[in-house]
Amino acid sequence: MTRFLFAAVAALVLSACGFHLRGALALPADVGEIRVVAKDPYSPLADSLAQSLDRVGGQARADGPKEGVSTLNILFEKWGNTPISVDVQGRGQEFSLRYATIFDLRRADGTVVVPEQSVELSRDYISVPTRSEGTESEREILTREMRREMVSAILRRIDAVSKAPQPAASDTVESP
Repeated sequence: MTRFLFAAVAALVLSACGFHLRGALALPADVGEIRVVAKDPYSPLADSLAQSLDRVGGQARADGPKEGVSTLNILFEKWGNTPISVDVQGRGQEFSLRYATIFDLRRADGTVVVPEQSVELSRDYISVPTRSEGTESEREILTREMRREMVSAILRRIDAVSKAPQPAASDTVESP
């Protein structure tokens, strides 16, 4: 009985605070098929975005240009690794791994759906020079995790555009 009461109270509290699940990711309806283009033809980010868009229903491809297909352009992608702290011998002990991209989304006719935007991620990790076992694998794990987060951030921004209220034709003001 107490479990039922606890569950009912938890449901009541969560519904009263305005909490709700994010819901399914939605692409803009008029975009159609999306091609992911990056400067690096072997970009893991472009491949991950194409796979994620496929799962969402965007029919994505990471291949060459084609007529009648919208384009998600990865204009810039850069990784950086900066030491944050050093030991008495001047060797780096703590590092900041940074990942930045700039992207935009255009319809097949060239009109902008999502204007050029940048996304930056940063994670700190410790690398003790005297105990280097596991340091590279930790950095690789952080790299994969940050790439997944970057894909999610880009898709959330596209989703936000698709859910934003679109101005109606009657809302535009004509100037004399």
